[in-house]
Amino acid sequence: MIDAGLDQTVILLIGAIVLAMLATFGVVAYAVLRAAKDTQRRRRLSMVTATGAGGARQGDKGGDRGAAANRRRAVQQRLKELEEQRKKTRRKVTLRADLQQAGLRMTVRTYFIISFFVGVLVTLIYLYMDLPMLGAIPVFLVGFLGLPRFVVKRMSKRRRARFTFLFADAVDVIVRGVQSGLPVNECLNIIARESPEPVGGEFRQVVEGIKIGLTLNETMVRALDRMPTAELKFFAVVLSIQQQTGGNLAETLSNLSGVLRDRKRMDDKIKAMTAEARMTAMIIGSLPFVISGLLAVVSPDYVSLLITDTLGNYLIATGVGMMGVGVLVMNRMIAFDY
Repeated sequence: MIDAGLDQTVILLIGAIVLAMLATFGVVAYAVLRAAKDTQRRRRLSMVTATGAGGARQGDKGGDRGAAANRRRAVQQRLKELEEQRKKTRRKVTLRADLQQAGLRMTVRTYFIISFFVGVLVTLIYLYMDLPMLGAIPVFLVGFLGLPRFVVKRMSKRRRARFTFLFADAVDVIVRGVQSGLPVNECLNIIARESPEPVGGEFRQVVEGIKIGLTLNETMVRALDRMPTAELKFFAVVLSIQQQTGGNLAETLSNLSGVLRDRKRMDDKIKAMTAEARMTAMIIGSLPFVISGLLAVVSPDYVSLLITDTLGNYLIATGVGMMGVGVLVMNRMIAFDY
């Protein structure tokens, strides 16, 4: 067995190393995320400005430069207002909003009840494996607070990705409807009836909001709360500017549809170019678990010290925590926003 004094010294040394690495990871992650958000904001401003001004370029060629300039200024002003509103509400994302974005029709109370039972179940499994009682409380907190929230976030992300994939087709439906003489509200109604989820569901709520007396801008603001994607924000800006300044809505939305499809092609290209690197990262990340499993089969006495000895338990917890932090930081570093 390991001497008690040496045991405490090793534990303190490991704790100091972990704290130092976590601090370093935190600083790097903050710098990367701050730079990514600034780049994302600048790109969105330039893309939507170009989209909103696309319908006015034909007027420039015909000599209507003043109208085009006014339209560009209106687009920029509207974008500035949306960015200021986003900054004010960025830290006010509630659990209820997360549930709405994930498409879960449950109350916050129901969510916490389910989370409590998940935490109890995970803790019972942990205790059944005859692991140290000291880790029961952290395991319960992870099962109660961490795991359900992670699942909700993943569901929300998948739902937003599905919405983005189908949204360009919905915009094309509006373009064809406006070109054929239909009003915008009727085009939205067609999308609400014919489009698959989640596009159809979101536009049904927009149509229902208009029916009860809300303006189109108010319903789009609520839609952005439920589905906070850049594509829907572009669409809301285009509709808002068209109502304020007029113009060729069909041509502007056609340009917007082209931008959305270009973004989709860029996303596919990024995934194709980073496929090898992501596969390499998955293989390297799985190696510790694979090697541990093989050693447990070949030489169980050699690996059993990590389970039976207190220092081994600390080493396992430290390794898993460090790998988790590293995976999160690397995941954020390769999450391209455009």
